[in-house]
Amino acid sequence: MMTESNNEKNLALKITSAVRDVYKTEDFIPLHAPLFIGNEKNYTLECIESTFVSSVGKFVDKVESEFAKYLGSGSSCVAVVNGTAALSTCLIAAAVNRNDEVITQNLTFVATANSILSVGAIPHFIDVEKETLSLCPKKLEDFLSNYCEIRDDGYCYNKESGNKVSACIPMHTFGLSAQIEKIANICKRYKIFLIEDAAECLGSEFKNQKLGTFGKLAAISFNGNKIITSGGGGIVVTKDPALAKKIKHITTTAKIAHPYFYDHDQQAYNYRMPNINAALALAQFENLDLFLKIKKDIHNKYQKIFQNSEVELINEMSHTSSNYWLNAIMIPQDLNIEKVLEEVNANGIMARPVWKPMTELEFLKDFPHQDVSNSIELSKRVINIPSGVSEKIYKNYL
Repeated sequence: MMTESNNEKNLALKITSAVRDVYKTEDFIPLHAPLFIGNEKNYTLECIESTFVSSVGKFVDKVESEFAKYLGSGSSCVAVVNGTAALSTCLIAAAVNRNDEVITQNLTFVATANSILSVGAIPHFIDVEKETLSLCPKKLEDFLSNYCEIRDDGYCYNKESGNKVSACIPMHTFGLSAQIEKIANICKRYKIFLIEDAAECLGSEFKNQKLGTFGKLAAISFNGNKIITSGGGGIVVTKDPALAKKIKHITTTAKIAHPYFYDHDQQAYNYRMPNINAALALAQFENLDLFLKIKKDIHNKYQKIFQNSEVELINEMSHTSSNYWLNAIMIPQDLNIEKVLEEVNANGIMARPVWKPMTELEFLKDFPHQDVSNSIELSKRVINIPSGVSEKIYKNYL
């Protein structure tokens, strides 16, 4: 009879073989490394030679205009220093106050919760669904219908805590679309401000509409491990011109325009993206469509390899298109994920678990939450495998 450790080792070998089959190398394979094949050096050198390397410059303006055009739906974009700053700015612009409750999913990167804490608000964790790994609309509806009410001032309140429920932040996990249309409709009925954590989903769509354009605000990340990168950096997205103006003001220390005097009309932050980062972002953006095509091919290769096996590759749902930022597999429930990960990484393949559920982090465990059983199960079963566009794959693609 096969021992438990042998089961994990055998699965790790299958995963290792699959990844090496896709990437065609015996070298170490990272989870998601950046690829610089375009104007990165040209644009950054131009930026350096101009001396405009900080938060003012033509590349910042170009990033904001080009991304707004790409996202469509009447979007405006404000470039910021990173995705977490983008989320915090969204909450400030949405007028989320201290001790307001903000709904978010329990299975997410910690930045989502940290951004809520940064404005003094209270994160309220709702479970994800297994199909999308994102906020479950049914569990969101159940919480709001059973525990919340719209009061005379027109806002939603938690009947148990008495706190105003100001905003909801679903996160599109690994580039897969949440059921964002259902979530948006629920938020609209309950007068809750919808902010999309679109950090991972640049290029992904729901019913041919770009993710990040369904909420009143959205945050996208350009961290070094994202589908395109500016080193750090991100953007805030909105379709409301007044909100866009407010966001630019908040992210520029709320400075009142004047030729030389310094005057500021509210607490605010220096969150503007530096021009040198914007130069890198713009060069990367010029190859986004190519990256999306190649990453779809990478996913399809994994799909063929893992079909009819005990490994379940998580796919986009119908009416959506994923950027497949990170490919996620689900291992059998009876296997030990730590042992599988240990073996895969020992084989020279960078693999990572999904994040620890927010309610299992010591500093967040006492915040309000509903049933989060899906999050807990998924944290013990989901593994991310290499998904980046390597130089070798890119050259073979041409």
